[in-house]
Amino acid sequence: MADEAKAKGNVAFAAGRFEEAAQHFGDAIALAPDNHVLYSNRSAAYASLGRYSEALADAERTVALRPDWAKGYSRLGAAHLGLGDAPRAVEAYEKGLALEPSNEALKSGLAQARQQAASTPRRPGGSGADAFGKVFQGPELWSKIAADPTTRGYLNQPDFVQMLREVQRNPSSLNTYLSDQRMVQVLTLMLNIKLPHQNSGASEPAAAQSAPQTPKQQSEAKAREPEPEPEPEPMEVTEEEKERKERKATARKEKEAGNAAYKKKDFDTAIQHYTKAMELDDEDISYITNRAAVYLEMGKYDECIKDCDKAVERGRELHADFKMISRALTRKGTALAKLAKSSKDYDVAIETFQKALTEHRNPDTLKKLNDAERAKKELEQQEYYDPKIADEEREKGNEFFKQQKYPEAVKHYTEALRRNPKDPRVYSNRAACYTKLGALPEGLKDAEKCIELDPTFSKGYTRKGAIQFFMKEYDKALETYQAGLKHDPKNPELLDGVRRCVEQINKASRGELSEEELKERQSKAMQDPEIQNILTDPIMRQVLTDLQENPQAAQAHLKNPGVMQKIQKLVSAGIVQMK
Repeated sequence: MADEAKAKGNVAFAAGRFEEAAQHFGDAIALAPDNHVLYSNRSAAYASLGRYSEALADAERTVALRPDWAKGYSRLGAAHLGLGDAPRAVEAYEKGLALEPSNEALKSGLAQARQQAASTPRRPGGSGADAFGKVFQGPELWSKIAADPTTRGYLNQPDFVQMLREVQRNPSSLNTYLSDQRMVQVLTLMLNIKLPHQNSGASEPAAAQSAPQTPKQQSEAKAREPEPEPEPEPMEVTEEEKERKERKATARKEKEAGNAAYKKKDFDTAIQHYTKAMELDDEDISYITNRAAVYLEMGKYDECIKDCDKAVERGRELHADFKMISRALTRKGTALAKLAKSSKDYDVAIETFQKALTEHRNPDTLKKLNDAERAKKELEQQEYYDPKIADEEREKGNEFFKQQKYPEAVKHYTEALRRNPKDPRVYSNRAACYTKLGALPEGLKDAEKCIELDPTFSKGYTRKGAIQFFMKEYDKALETYQAGLKHDPKNPELLDGVRRCVEQINKASRGELSEEELKERQSKAMQDPEIQNILTDPIMRQVLTDLQENPQAAQAHLKNPGVMQKIQKLVSAGIVQMK
């Protein structure tokens, strides 16, 4: 699933749809959170959008996961450069070049960073708007606004909530909204300061304020000064407020006791503690979601769903953190997915997980959504499964194939696979159709699936080898044919495939390829990750150097079977010619 999301991201990136690419890479990260390449790709997408702070975060994660990967430092340098931090960009590019001195992208980036560092002195810190805007990033923002009576009402005003979310996404946008008194008031609340009240009278001119006074004037002014008022006594906490705080403290202790009981799998005791906490404090929905978790573990799914609904409703009233609302919805979706195993209805669970993701997008919820969608698909396939109809559709496909009506044949083979997805013959037949239609990647995928389902089925190897041969990947086709011969040593199609592949490979070794054929083969080979790895391997680079400059040493290298196999791949690809 992660590879599929990554592939979609690559396609979107190549098409210049960077926002969509970032989304796909994010989905892939949720499924494979330790894959450094995914963070690198999303960093590039964010940088293309000008969202350099997010690009920097992903680049830093890339380097943390794979500190010996030069490309990660290229991403890091680009993000720093985008943020105007040229010295740090220089540092990042230099670290990358220490790992891979010949990397052109790193060299180019370093030159650009040094030029920018020389022309623009580094300014520590961000702008004033950025610095103030960052106070809106903390998780306590919404709870602080809701708790203050002077700002609580703003949360009922959609335009203000939209402003807050925009500042959270982009702190530098704060200046845009400071003309709104509501935003100023919330800013002072988050900074824990009070703005001085404006004097109703006009202020004196600066010259008058700063003019020196004579001793007589000072004496008269001192006589006019009123006696300082005594500091007001601190407000006494009411009994009601004291009782409220005590209840909250007791509720937290009940929650801790419930957590301890839950870890011991003493579910009945945990429920008692969480219920008591709910009775003591109805302003914290975590007590409700914790009790829902216990019901989920006990298999009491209906009770779990009721508690989750209650948590969402109460959370809306309290303007609780979106993450808490999302957690309640995710827990409800989990309970519904458990019930769907018997009810066969996954739609309501899928819908609930989707709602949870609109509140807060996190990997756990996304994985649960994917699992539910996969379970629904498998259920539909099971209900649709009918081997008898599958055989009928396969026969119809065969008839159309004989008539050279390949699109119609594909249609019937596809229906046969929907009815019975475990029949390797149908994948083999559809691969043959795709080959006739020139859809080689689709045909290769079907041939590989055929071999996966039945590794002894010779047709799978002949289909796959033929497609690789047509794609001019002769060394790979040779490997496929040889793998098939292990199961069927006398198969004439496989033997003929080996002969044809060897003939093509030998043409390259003897230098019998035309210049156009050589360029085409080299271009295709350079896109092959296996060829790229061989060419970047320090040992193989030394071997290739010895082949040109030190024949005696080269002969010693060629006695190594592993080295010889890699050399043969380069010869087949037209990269190396043996004379």
